[in-house]
Order: sequence, then structure tokens, then C-alpha cells
Amino acid sequence: MNQPKRRPSKRHSAASSEPRRRPEYVAAVRYPDGSRDIFHVRNADDIDDARELVISEVGDLLSLVIALRA
Repeated sequence: MNQPKRRPSKRHSAASSEPRRRPEYVAAVRYPDGSRDIFHVRNADDIDDARELVISEVGDLLSLVIALRA
């Protein structure tokens, strides 16, 4: 049987030249008075960095939940 020849795949040079995007996180904060807030963290290197950024901005908080934004 003769199978058709496959062309080698072409790599997209544009994709490799773009800088890698940082992940974006969403942080839910509950304050000691019961109020709450949502933050979008765009300038963190990782989830631990996002946590530190939120804590440094907010200060006193009761609970904090951080998730990677899909």
C-alpha cells in the first residue's frame, strides 16, 4: 500500500517569540468584621507570591482563599 507522505510540522515562530504570561489568581478575603472582598492578582510569580501580595495589601484578615484563574 502506498501511504501519502506527511509534511513535517511547522513551528509557529510567533508563539515562541511571545513572552510567557504570568498566571492570574483570584483571592477571596473575609475581614474580622464579617465583610468580604474579591481581588484579582495579576503580578504574582506563583500562588505563594499571590498570597503574600494580598496579605501585604489587606493587612488584618480572618480568612483567605486563592485560586488560579482559568
